[in-house]
Amino acid sequence: MEFKVPKEAYTGNVREIVIGKGEKTLKIGGENILPLHFFDDGVQPNPPRFALEVLDMVPQDWPDFLKEPYLDVISDPIKWAKKCEEYGADAISLMLLSTDPAEKDTSPDEAASLVKRMLSEVRKPLIVYGCGDEKKDSEVLPRVAEVCKGENLLIGPVQKENYEIVGKAILENGHVAIAQTPLDINLLKELNIKLCKFLPPERVVIDPLSSALGYGIEYSFSIMERVKQIGIITKDSMTMMPIIANLGGECWKTKQAKEEKNQGLLWEGITAIALLLAGANLLVLRHPETLKLVKETLGGNKIWN
Repeated sequence: MEFKVPKEAYTGNVREIVIGKGEKTLKIGGENILPLHFFDDGVQPNPPRFALEVLDMVPQDWPDFLKEPYLDVISDPIKWAKKCEEYGADAISLMLLSTDPAEKDTSPDEAASLVKRMLSEVRKPLIVYGCGDEKKDSEVLPRVAEVCKGENLLIGPVQKENYEIVGKAILENGHVAIAQTPLDINLLKELNIKLCKFLPPERVVIDPLSSALGYGIEYSFSIMERVKQIGIITKDSMTMMPIIANLGGECWKTKQAKEEKNQGLLWEGITAIALLLAGANLLVLRHPETLKLVKETLGGNKIWN
């Protein structure tokens, strides 16, 4: 008797979200199957996408072999972003680290000006992360959204402490929000419910926080997996958004990654593959060689074609 692979068909569909505009657009999400379940009845129209991270200041705690690919541009975020394009990034993820009061306490106007200039010079869609200080992000991110009105940036983190002020600025200025919660499915849904009272769910991407290999990755994996399953299998509206995994920083701050280059590349690469299998649609990496390694592991995305 011929064996037939059992197939599942699900009613839920991850929302397809576009970031950027014009020639600089990127689609993520849109699938109605679980990660890599190409044997089921359904589609995954958009393969996972990969961004490389850029900081708006010279990093002080990176090992030399992590700085090496960017040594000639590391003091200029725009040139750094262009270098990331050369390395094959699908998007640029700019972290406004200098706005942190514990760093340079850069003003909202200065940060927004940098984002505006970067938009005019890079060819890839732009992700903008604040410094993570809720109070300062509440000043910086709305200003970025205003100055870059209509550019359809992916902006975050939008958190429970600042979701109204940052979320409304994102809505009013035509961008997409990164809703971030700390590794908890209930907090994740709670934030999305509050945010989607005024922001369309088609303009929300989930960031459940990403942990590195050996440093809590099982928590990140299980949360992402549950988000994807609940959205696709049970059609829960508040989990039917694409997922972003901002994992580069988490990987490269571990002592193992800092000890030796190849070990660091594997630490970041294995983390990326694991979170991709959990359901991440957009992954933010730090080292360009990791990007190459992960793409080769995926067969150049051929399995999605």
